[in-house]
Amino acid sequence: MTGILSRFLTGLLRLRRGPWETLATILIALGVFMLMQPFALWAFTWSFLVTLTGTVMFIITSHFPE
Repeated sequence: MTGILSRFLTGLLRLRRGPWETLATILIALGVFMLMQPFALWAFTWSFLVTLTGTVMFIITSHFPE
């Protein structure tokens, strides 16, 4: 488990595409979940910004090197 986390963090620091796209995808999924949940108004309020951040991040990181 430590090897996977270490590779992920190294990829983030070296601006590699894979880890950053993974992080952007997680942000998009989190934003959609925040949009659809009926319990917390603060989550619904911030859902668009989180989804938009993940989408823009994905577009930018798709230009990073492998």
